[in-house]
Amino acid sequence: MADDNTVRGTASFISELGVLKRVARTGWWFTGNKAPESVAEHSFRVAAVGAILAMMEGADAGKVALMCTFHDSQETRIGDIPHIGRRYIKAAENGEVTADQVVNAHPAVRAGVQAAVDEYEARETLEAKVARDADKLECLFQAVEYREQGYSLTQNWIDTSLASLTTTSAKALAEAALSGSSLDWQKNVRP
Repeated sequence: MADDNTVRGTASFISELGVLKRVARTGWWFTGNKAPESVAEHSFRVAAVGAILAMMEGADAGKVALMCTFHDSQETRIGDIPHIGRRYIKAAENGEVTADQVVNAHPAVRAGVQAAVDEYEARETLEAKVARDADKLECLFQAVEYREQGYSLTQNWIDTSLASLTTTSAKALAEAALSGSSLDWQKNVRP
């Protein structure tokens, strides 16, 4: 059983994660989108995509979804620094930020979240590679959707996301997204 301090520390971490609902994915501002998705919205779909890709690639779907859930959780403290900004701004490593975020959490939470972030950042296991592909694939899907909404400057996001994909399944899903419409799912509704 957790003591009161670690329960409060865990609750504090959960509250901090709520900040991600208000942190915008700032790179989309370059496309003219003044109200882009939040980091929480992005992370939700990354986790779902990660689980799907894991199933397709024969990886541990739960482990991948866990890594995807926490892959950008550090942005509560450092914000979403667009890639061009990273040339000029050096933020702390994600593992270091995570350690600070969970320092007062329940020991199992502290260890579990830290392990998920560290594995994701190392990109050595199949699960970490699938999780990274999920992040890039979600970005590609979002770019396609924004392009369909009239934001014409999304091609760079599509190109760089596509070039970053490593798994066969992610590449196939990217090609499917690029050859259809984001509303194609409506064709799959049973009458």
